Amino acid sequence: EFVFFFFLAGGYGVATGGPLAWGLCYNKELSPEKTYCDDYYKYDYPCTPGVSYHGRGALPLYWNYNYGKTGEALKVDLLNHPEYLENNATLAFQAAMWKWMTPDKKNKLPSAHDAFVGNWKPTKNDTLAKRAPGFGATINVLHGEQMCGKGDDEAMNNVVSHYLYYLDLMGVGREDAGPHEVLTCGEQLPFGKNPVSTSSS
Repeated sequence: EFVFFFFLAGGYGVATGGPLAWGLCYNKELSPEKTYCDDYYKYDYPCTPGVSYHGRGALPLYWNYNYGKTGEALKVDLLNHPEYLENNATLAFQAAMWKWMTPDKKNKLPSAHDAFVGNWKPTKNDTLAKRAPGFGATINVLHGEQMCGKGDDEAMNNVVSHYLYYLDLMGVGREDAGPHEVLTCGEQLPFGKNPVSTSSS
């Protein structure tokens, strides 16, 4: 079992010390359900036969196009060799830092860093979609439809619990993390989705 956010974390409810005590122990998804090959990108980032693009690295990459884009930025052939991220800690952290700091201009997403530290300024649509700077917005940038807009669910609570646990370990007060609605993206619409207009003609 793992929680995907900053690193693939381990642990489970009855683990010694509880699920949070295991910390950051996996560098890859343990039981991928699919190969994460999207043929829509077959011209720009064609899938290599027999290769799986499941979650790997310090800030996990998924899908062929993400391995391709990140590999281009780092000048490493991750499209043909995604296993490099699980075999090379330096590369895994370089990829994580690139992913954390780089906005997705094509899809009009801020960088996770800018969403986290408040450099990103929400538009009117963002505000209506309940997207606000903070930890929840970083989850939205990184994992949008997979985790956001689903209310108060277990996966989201696990991510927030891990975040608060690491704040405790670093001696940063939880009170500085912000209120629950800023910590989660459970009520936020995923980036790219805007609220339906209620105006009538």
